[in-house]
Amino acid sequence: MADVEHLKNRLAEIERISNEQWMASIEDRKKRELEFHDLHRDKSRLEVIDEDTYEKFYGNKKYYGATGLSTDYVDNWIRENARDKVFLDYACGNGKNAIKAAKAGAKLVIGIDISSASIENARHDARIEGVTHNTRFLQADAENTLLPDDSIDTVICSGVLHHMDLSRAFTELRRILAPGGKILAVEALDYNPAIKLYRHLTPAMRTEWEKSHILSLADVEFAKKYFRIGEIHYWHITSILYPYLKPLLPLFNLLDGILTKIPLVRLMAWIFTFELVKSET
Repeated sequence: MADVEHLKNRLAEIERISNEQWMASIEDRKKRELEFHDLHRDKSRLEVIDEDTYEKFYGNKKYYGATGLSTDYVDNWIRENARDKVFLDYACGNGKNAIKAAKAGAKLVIGIDISSASIENARHDARIEGVTHNTRFLQADAENTLLPDDSIDTVICSGVLHHMDLSRAFTELRRILAPGGKILAVEALDYNPAIKLYRHLTPAMRTEWEKSHILSLADVEFAKKYFRIGEIHYWHITSILYPYLKPLLPLFNLLDGILTKIPLVRLMAWIFTFELVKSET
């Protein structure tokens, strides 16, 4: 179990690093990621953009109505793995999963993200949800978190790893994860040709790095250099038609429950989840 008081002191030290120092420490690739996500997470911008602009930058959001099954799985995983733990929401965005972990009884929840707008949103939502007592959100580089070795018990990486240099991210995650600690990764899967075409036709929704680093099973194989691989699940093949045939979602979910168990066919899934476990020794 992580030393919470030592960790809190370290978080306070990280928060004292000036913005100028921090910006000087990150490379251009990460600065582009920061600018992109600050823009896309600016709530005031969302209130004033017109419909065409919204579709250009956020049109993919309509597909997330199909993700009930994978969301339920992730929520259950958080509830089962957060209580009394030091929990990290790695590149937390607006902190949705961190807040869920806090409500599930985590001893301490840390959310880090490269985007200052995301951190502001997460802190605001934590106040609204009444979980400021066991949450800390701070702007940080996920490939160089500055967190102590072996200080985190449980990690959620949701829609994150394709923004990272995996050799750096996996090295850092292994360093900060306590022995026996677990990670759940939730990622898009890079095999379905229709989804790949959609990504190609909607370039404004993604950074240049992100477009070319959607994960495949080769990346899971690479992760074996750092972790033991736990459960892998595949989600959403026919259910991606949800925006166009909403009443049929229960049928799509039923079909997906069958299709995602068939080797090769399941590679057409939109999303997959996989666990990474650090050895006890």
